[in-house]
Amino acid sequence: MALLLLLLVLIGGICAAAAASLPLLPAAETMRVSWAGKSEFRTVNRKPLETCLGPSPYLAINVSAGGAPLPDEAFLNVTVSGVLRPDRSHWLAMITPSNSSVLGCPLNGVNYIETGDLASLPLLCHYPVKAQYLTSDPGYLGCKSSACQKRRASGTCKVRTCAATLAFHVVNFRTDVEFVLFSGGFATPCVLKRSGALPFANPAKPLHGHLSSVDSKATSMRLTWVSGDAKPQLVQYGTGKTATSVATTFTHKDMCSIAVLPSPAKDFGWHDPGYIHSALMTGLQPSQSYNYRYGSDSVGWSDTTKFRTPPAAGSGELSFVVFGDMGKAPLDPSVEHYIQPGSTSVAKAVAAEMQTGKVDSIFHIGDISYATGFLVEWDFFLHLITPLASQVSYMTAIGNHERDYAGSGSVYPTPDSGGECGVPYESYFPMPASGKDKPWYSIEQGSVHFVVMSTEHEWSEKSEQYKWMEADLSSVDRSRTPWVIFIGHRPMYSSSSGIPPSVDPHFVSSVEPLLLNHKVDLVFFGHVHNYERTCAVYQGKCKGMPKKDAKGVDTYDNSNYAAPVHAIVGAGGFSLDGFPKIGVHSWSLSRISEFGYARVHATKTDMLVQFVNSNTSAVRDQFRIVKGAR
Repeated sequence: MALLLLLLVLIGGICAAAAASLPLLPAAETMRVSWAGKSEFRTVNRKPLETCLGPSPYLAINVSAGGAPLPDEAFLNVTVSGVLRPDRSHWLAMITPSNSSVLGCPLNGVNYIETGDLASLPLLCHYPVKAQYLTSDPGYLGCKSSACQKRRASGTCKVRTCAATLAFHVVNFRTDVEFVLFSGGFATPCVLKRSGALPFANPAKPLHGHLSSVDSKATSMRLTWVSGDAKPQLVQYGTGKTATSVATTFTHKDMCSIAVLPSPAKDFGWHDPGYIHSALMTGLQPSQSYNYRYGSDSVGWSDTTKFRTPPAAGSGELSFVVFGDMGKAPLDPSVEHYIQPGSTSVAKAVAAEMQTGKVDSIFHIGDISYATGFLVEWDFFLHLITPLASQVSYMTAIGNHERDYAGSGSVYPTPDSGGECGVPYESYFPMPASGKDKPWYSIEQGSVHFVVMSTEHEWSEKSEQYKWMEADLSSVDRSRTPWVIFIGHRPMYSSSSGIPPSVDPHFVSSVEPLLLNHKVDLVFFGHVHNYERTCAVYQGKCKGMPKKDAKGVDTYDNSNYAAPVHAIVGAGGFSLDGFPKIGVHSWSLSRISEFGYARVHATKTDMLVQFVNSNTSAVRDQFRIVKGAR
């Protein structure tokens, strides 16, 4: 793996150094030489900026905010008017901060090799957050919206111009916004018009509050939120209780990179994160509901929200939701960097599930936002999950798109994090981890002991993480938490093939014996973007098969333990992976390539797992694991 990456970097560096003397590739060709597999829009940064010849003197960009500061969330109607000749190549970008350069960056192609694009220049020194072609307005090419700019003496129109109106979804990411009109498409862009700066009404507003558990007692909960202000703020909760926040932040200097390959996070993908506030609410009771709000009189307060604590360790029941690889998608017709098309349907479906009152906690097991070095996208992701994470404990595991980068110490030195190297992830989602950049932990809720590992940090037998996993699994009190669920990002079993392969045999040979030796009941992984369930499997062989119960549900009897059951739940949003039509492994019992999530209900003796399609709410697979009296 490391050798492959090194070869790619060296080849890319040579190509980039020569790019100034090579003809530019058409957009389609550019994508074919991109091993990063990013969207066409990401390659916009790598195009030389041409000069627009003879732009219309009547061009104007008007935003529905009408000059007023922007609210915390809005669907802005942006009207481009004064166009003399509508063209399919016209597009509008939303840029933040508004003072970002759109004049092109210096010849420094090798700096952007991580994007996988070998063109010689970026378009912008800062990445456009989102963009739309003006043809998103169906009447644009036909000039359905027109205005007369100059009339003849007879009164007839001498100069008529056309307009387009586009909807852009914005959230408060604290820095000013600007809309910039381009011609020439994404391949040969040139600037036609800029809107001027549009500030947010309250850049310091406390937003995106999300909860996490800190221990197994369920008498304390951590609330984390984002604000543009560094001064301590408060969370007010329950009947008159308060807790003061600690504010932290990170800068582009904290992002990771290597000397010959500056990362997007350290360069044109950077966006100021503001301040991440975190406060600990104590004196709570398990499985109880409380109201809260957060903020201060000086910067404002959030709306009042109700949350519920999870059940304490050793209590009789637990219901939770688990998924991986979610990310986010635009709520408007824009193109963005790295769109995860199923993310909105999964978020909506889980929100609906929570309305039943039967969700005690959520586990998001890696590949969280897919910001991958384009930091403003964390704000859009946090906005998406706020309806979920503000009401129940939102626990996370780290994935390759949060951590991995060459030279960072990751097990896999791929450029998947875009230079973030876990810093934003650990800032936004403080888990009860072993320490900084040691994002493994365990926690108990109800009848379940959860072990959450990092597949991106060293897991070999002599590693710190391995020793921790072994000690933690050895300490489980099965009389209190009879179920042990093991969670990580990269799987041990998957029928889906890929380059590089999704399953690392070294990882399996190192960690799988721990699962068997400590009688782990169930394993959840993501990384592969589908759902798959195994038999009770060890070393590629079925050690136990389920039997149908009276309702026809596959049931594994762990009263006579055989091996763990593995389930991949990476269908949380990223474009789906398929399955082979032939040569299916005997250990693979269920394979579903649909967006969705797993919901789990565990008592002391019975655990029911159901995979739910997020678009239809249909249960597409279900199984039970039982033990003891039933």
